[in-house]
Amino acid sequence: MSRLVVVSNRVGPIDDAKRAGGLAIALVEALKTSGGVWFGWTGEVTPEPDTRLKLESAGPLTLATVDLSADDYEDYYNGFANSSLWPLFHFRTGLVQYDRQNFEGYERVNASFAKTLMPLLQQDDLIWVHDYHFLLFAEELRKLGCTRPIGHFLHIPFPPRELLTTLPHHEQLVKALFAFDILGFQTEHDRDRFFDYVRMEVGGSVLGDKARCFGRTVTARHFPIGIDAATFKEFATSDEGQKQFTSMRDMLRGRKQIIGVDRLDYTKGLPERFNAFERLLEDYPEKRGEVSLLQVAPPSRSEVTEYQDLRADLEGMAGHVNGRFAEFNWTPIRYLNRSFARQALAGLYRASHVGLVTPLRDGMNLVAKEYVAAQDADDPGVLVLSRFAGAAKQLTDAVIVNPYDVQGMADALAQALDMPLDERRQRHQALLKNISEEDIDHWRTTFIAALGSVENAGITGGSIHADRPDRNGNVA
Repeated sequence: MSRLVVVSNRVGPIDDAKRAGGLAIALVEALKTSGGVWFGWTGEVTPEPDTRLKLESAGPLTLATVDLSADDYEDYYNGFANSSLWPLFHFRTGLVQYDRQNFEGYERVNASFAKTLMPLLQQDDLIWVHDYHFLLFAEELRKLGCTRPIGHFLHIPFPPRELLTTLPHHEQLVKALFAFDILGFQTEHDRDRFFDYVRMEVGGSVLGDKARCFGRTVTARHFPIGIDAATFKEFATSDEGQKQFTSMRDMLRGRKQIIGVDRLDYTKGLPERFNAFERLLEDYPEKRGEVSLLQVAPPSRSEVTEYQDLRADLEGMAGHVNGRFAEFNWTPIRYLNRSFARQALAGLYRASHVGLVTPLRDGMNLVAKEYVAAQDADDPGVLVLSRFAGAAKQLTDAVIVNPYDVQGMADALAQALDMPLDERRQRHQALLKNISEEDIDHWRTTFIAALGSVENAGITGGSIHADRPDRNGNVA
């Protein structure tokens, strides 16, 4: 069996199931099964560059991490990754900040990390690179002589060609993607936007799931990421989950609750969500005093001005709605800037009659799937889901909404709150079947199988049926 090497910006916790997200758990399980290395950033920032590798063994799994220098953190992480790629890939061109120095930092870190990882690689390794932080990573490994199969999975959306071309060096980024053997996207729409760029912008060709350009051929497919549905369902009835469920239901005293759980980010559509809830109270006065919105929004990138402004706006909006509608024994919006353990979240989901998941644009959105998994099948809540979340392509039995349509969201909330039990059960059964069949294990095994098939074909190096790049990344 080939060893698996996972590359991601951050290396997640491997033993604490309460803190570890579903992705971390899935990757750890894959690494433990095949043996392997998880390589990435320590999360530490040093004043000066320090490329010393930190190794930690956990059975067949090795954690390999390096620090970022202060300059690399600002240029690569805060700069190009999160001020250029993140807003652009979420279709927010007005928020894109581009600086040539930041792009040079992005190149520098991709090259440096590849150089640090290279001595750890073995002849039978499969390399799985994650997300927008490392779009250049395979090309850098190829320059160093790596010919092992390398796959990339993009956790966020892929932007339309018309938006991607607003970014300087867009062609360099796409060319670098052709150094991978497998490109994984959340949805077919994301994959098709990549194909559109290849055909229309750089004159490449597409046949089936293969794109050819720059003298190379890459396989591109959609691999919708899932959750560990069975485990999350158990979380809802665990001691901690049941404690949160009972406490919340006691506090609600027969009222209904809408819940939103999102990292505090401008892609999540939180202002639009608050506006929709206010519209619900305006247009459906019988809901006043009978339903509340619990919004959990842990802080994110607190040092960035846009995020500081968003937090201030949401606090003001919550205060406005509460000041307008609250009664002495009822608060319309409870807005919490903190995180919860996953077991506790499962209990809160189960206690909530509606799960409100309305990002303006999202790669997948696993909160939607967690909400479904946590529900009591005999008396399930209703998922209200943005059409612009990747999950909407799978969870078609949710109440699908346009997050830009405040009136439409308000009407959908009223529909969900009043939905008959039989319809709720029917929708939940279909949703649960989907997330159980296409769970995190299915995502992991299908991607690794696709990557393994590259090795079985005997032609690797980001150039299936094409010329292989030499040590300098050039092709004949």
